[in-house]
Amino acid sequence: MEESVSKVPPSLRLGSFKSSLSGRSTPKSSPTFRRLHSSRTPRREARSGAGGIQWFRSNRLVYWLLLITLWAYLGFYVQSRWAHGHKKEEFLGFTGDPRNKLLDAEKNARRDLLADDSFVAVNNGTNKTQVSSDRKLDVILAKKGNEVSLRKKRSKRARRSLHKMRGKPKAKMNNEISDSEGQEQEILHTNSTYRLLVGPFGSVEDRVLEWSPEKRSGTCDRKGHFARLVWSRRLVLVFHELSMTGAPISMMELATELLSCGATVSAVVLSKKGGLTSELARRRIKVLEDRADLSFKTAMKADLVIAGSAVCASWIDQYIAHFPAGGSQIAWWIMENRREYFDRSKLVLHRVKMLIFLSELQSKQWLTWCQEENIKLRSQPALVPLAVSDELAFVAGIPCSLNTPSSSPEKMLEKRQLLRDAVRKEMGLKDNDMLVMSLSSINAGKGQLFLLEAAHLFIDQYPLQTGSEVKKSLDIRQDHSTLGVKHHLRGLVLKSSNGDLSSRDLRTRNSHRRKMLFDSQGTEEQALKVLIGSVGSKSNKISYVKEILRFLSQHAKLSESVLWTPTTTHVASLYSSADVYVMNSQGLGETFGRVTVEAMAFGLPVLGTDAGGTKEIVDHNVTGLLHPMGHLGTQVLAENLRFLLKNPSARKQMGMEGRKKVERNYLKKHMYKRFVEVLTRCMRSR
Repeated sequence: MEESVSKVPPSLRLGSFKSSLSGRSTPKSSPTFRRLHSSRTPRREARSGAGGIQWFRSNRLVYWLLLITLWAYLGFYVQSRWAHGHKKEEFLGFTGDPRNKLLDAEKNARRDLLADDSFVAVNNGTNKTQVSSDRKLDVILAKKGNEVSLRKKRSKRARRSLHKMRGKPKAKMNNEISDSEGQEQEILHTNSTYRLLVGPFGSVEDRVLEWSPEKRSGTCDRKGHFARLVWSRRLVLVFHELSMTGAPISMMELATELLSCGATVSAVVLSKKGGLTSELARRRIKVLEDRADLSFKTAMKADLVIAGSAVCASWIDQYIAHFPAGGSQIAWWIMENRREYFDRSKLVLHRVKMLIFLSELQSKQWLTWCQEENIKLRSQPALVPLAVSDELAFVAGIPCSLNTPSSSPEKMLEKRQLLRDAVRKEMGLKDNDMLVMSLSSINAGKGQLFLLEAAHLFIDQYPLQTGSEVKKSLDIRQDHSTLGVKHHLRGLVLKSSNGDLSSRDLRTRNSHRRKMLFDSQGTEEQALKVLIGSVGSKSNKISYVKEILRFLSQHAKLSESVLWTPTTTHVASLYSSADVYVMNSQGLGETFGRVTVEAMAFGLPVLGTDAGGTKEIVDHNVTGLLHPMGHLGTQVLAENLRFLLKNPSARKQMGMEGRKKVERNYLKKHMYKRFVEVLTRCMRSR
């Protein structure tokens, strides 16, 4: 029997015959016995469960494919979470680094307007803020006393940056501020200078609208062509400055959209002046510390570079000198329309991949200048007009990506009315007051002085009188809904001022009177109020500001009707409170007028100059009224103001038509549809 067992092959001894060969004839201490009965031990049972792992090890190709798949999925998941607006400081267990907040606070010590009912004096030597009354309007000031103690060891770069901010380079930074800005701060920090300084109303917006900054980001349509095109792409956006004006804000919103769609975005800022630094940080837009070598190296690795102003010409010239082939990856979004900007940029216009303009008139003007200078562009320019952001469309009650079942467009219209009432109450306005608003940097090109001259003509040359024929002719407005009849009313106003209206015609219309411009004691019930922004903007011209203030000091009655507001990104509350918007740009007119379409989205009629992009946006007698530029236009503007004040139904009708035009042409989806064509052309093989 032992002989037969020894002749059995080993494979059979371990196979089906194992149970029959119980080992009784084999000593328990022998290796054969241990080998035959090893499967009954717990160790063997555990090893039998690892057969799948041994199979994977024997099939290395499947093993490596599985590892690659898992690694790719992990990378996709991390990038998706990172790019689509999740909190990066909490993601993957990381916490926010207080050093960045400290450095940002120190770099932004001179940020935003300090507003108070009488004055706010800032002592740079002691960093003390003196406020002369209890009411304080959103004062933001970074002080040394507010530094957070850091127990973590700082990196070398952080320590060097902090040393620069605290040491002598800080004085150098302050010296770089222009004299005009220093002069502006002297007169802009006191409410007594501007008499009625209101806003900003950011806290009112958040309270009434019940939203937080986190709800305003991550609005990408991930199924759209734009999202598929920019996903995982690397782009560099060049800002010429960080002021709260059209070009920087448009570039900031473009960067936000790119990030939410999964692109990697780096921002190059040529001038740090302005108040958008904190907003860029809130939106998690990475700003490169260096605008020279580091920005050039980053741009070389990018799929596309988008420059957002003609002022970026110097950076583009240096970049192409550093990297000669870099011009083929630059799309230049030019947002200015003056000859001085063309002269500044004409040497590099033909070296970039593509020029992008905002309007047809701007494109024709720049092409004409190129022909005069014999400049041949590399490709046909593209048109990408600006659009209303989803944040403003959301508040305006226009359907957008921010809407939820609890914040539908219908509910947002109700909240917008509540916001209007709250803001107008803080401004001290009556229900019948017509608030005329102009939001832009205060300089001669924007024409705020001409607007005030028109308001002065309105008040002085067209005094409201009780029992006048004008009053009787205007009281019929509630029974006439067509726009043509309302224009006829406007003619009645002008005729009545010349004494050409018969008393019989007036008597037939007197029965339709709904509202009186004056009560029985002769007290004025309707009044014109003018709101001007943006106080404290780094783009304001101090000499022009002083000229406006001198004009107001000479007309006390007008100054009582003028309100001022600081520069701010919380403009939804201002649009909600206004009744009419004025775009009074001079020269060649406004290049496009981002604020124009924003005002139209909120249902405001626009009174604009008959030039530039305003002429393309505003349909005369439909969405607003146009007037000539310069002093010649002040008389027409005064008449247009008078007409809209006396005809609330006409204001409403024009506002509704303007809102419809925005919904057809100037929403975010329309702008990015045009951007798809631009990006497709620019990112082809160069």
